[in-house]
Amino acid sequence: MARRMEYKWRVWSVTMVGSLMSALDSTIVVLAILPIAEDLHTDYITMVWVVVAYLLVNTALVLSLGRMGDIYGRKRMYNAGFVVFIIGSALSGLAPSGILLVVFRGIQGIGAALLTANSFALISQAFPPQERGRAFGMNSIVWGAGSVLGIVLGGLIITYTTWRAIFLINVPIGIFGTLWAYKAIKPDARAGGGESFDLVGAGTFTAALLSLLLAFTWGLLYSWSDQYVYAFLAASAALFASFVAWEAKFSADPIVDVSLFRNRVFSFSVGVAMLQSLALFAVNFLLMFYFEGIAGVPILTAAYLLLPMSVMSMIVGPYAGRLSDRVGARVIATVGLIVQALALYMLSRISPATPLLSVAALEAIYGVGGGMFWPANTSAIMSASPSRSYGVASGVMNMLRNTGMVLSFIIALSAATSVLPAHVVYELFIGTLSGRLPEAMALAYLRGQAFAFTISTALLIASAAMSLVRGKHDLQAQTHGRSTSY
Repeated sequence: MARRMEYKWRVWSVTMVGSLMSALDSTIVVLAILPIAEDLHTDYITMVWVVVAYLLVNTALVLSLGRMGDIYGRKRMYNAGFVVFIIGSALSGLAPSGILLVVFRGIQGIGAALLTANSFALISQAFPPQERGRAFGMNSIVWGAGSVLGIVLGGLIITYTTWRAIFLINVPIGIFGTLWAYKAIKPDARAGGGESFDLVGAGTFTAALLSLLLAFTWGLLYSWSDQYVYAFLAASAALFASFVAWEAKFSADPIVDVSLFRNRVFSFSVGVAMLQSLALFAVNFLLMFYFEGIAGVPILTAAYLLLPMSVMSMIVGPYAGRLSDRVGARVIATVGLIVQALALYMLSRISPATPLLSVAALEAIYGVGGGMFWPANTSAIMSASPSRSYGVASGVMNMLRNTGMVLSFIIALSAATSVLPAHVVYELFIGTLSGRLPEAMALAYLRGQAFAFTISTALLIASAAMSLVRGKHDLQAQTHGRSTSY
């Protein structure tokens, strides 16, 4: 028993290195937008692509790479993720132009997809079902700490060194993670497994999802009537139809195990994950505009004001995860979503006169809800999946979650640009517009922000309703190799 305990925590520590690296990268990059734009002499549209490219590639590939982990070994694919992320980070840190930085961020996205697709599968493989909520809850400590460290460390790096260091710092972390993963994780006994990787299905699905996301991103950044938007949408529809036909009639080993979606707990839980992400990602993004344009604080101060959300999620996550192991994921996840909906409703009502400490307090409450939701919901998803499909289950969850994040990003920018001139929004985004907005613009922006937050609140209420009726997962049955929902 002692050896089993030792091994599962070794696996957890390995996956946490990858989580820390990803969390650091997600917060540091936003802070570095302005110095990157100035140094590389690039425009704000390119800088938006620097942020978006990582998300698009990660989202499009995570499902296929999770399937590859199930077939070829999760340890092997996870280690490959470290290597690719290191390469992408090094190239990003040395990028001579904005366009090449976008490309190198895409390479980082490939590495991130390899890491995220297989990290949840590794934890699920190492921990028994009745302890997974605890493990995923402790994951929130690392994500929260990484987000906080990213803001603090990012501020120091940008102030005293060069923006290139925000990418290069991933190199030593990634090297350590690669060596530790190689030593700590046992080879996957199922590696190979007699199954083949459906390259046609994977390529078709990846191209279909990427085309869909590009259509929305292109419409936001350029014009919704642009011919490329229609071309991407048409290509996406044709590719998705081809993917479904191929998987149903021709593929010997389909990318997606359709039987997963016959399980009510799994299908509802991944749906809830997407809706929550769709509501979540717009919040911090729009609050950054609020702090800069309405409160008139510098971008680094605005970043610090977002910390309560991450800190509270980090504190609450482990306890909520452990509690979900005892009382079930459905109750804890649903309560977390309700808490987030209430906090977001209050955030939709803030005005120029609202004290910043009050906004920070509402963020903290929002973080409490997130800390309750994610460990419990992730545990429900993975425990409702058979062990042979952990990679695919993790891939489906991360694909839908990331898709929600990308679309939420688009909703947030669309809400801002619907009430403010686009150049004002993008100048706020990259930090070149200092001081408060004129009163008329400030009030217009607040109306747009309130509308976006109202949409997110409605999404969270729908998520809570869906979470409540998902059914209860039988952990005892899963422990004995069966997956039951009722």
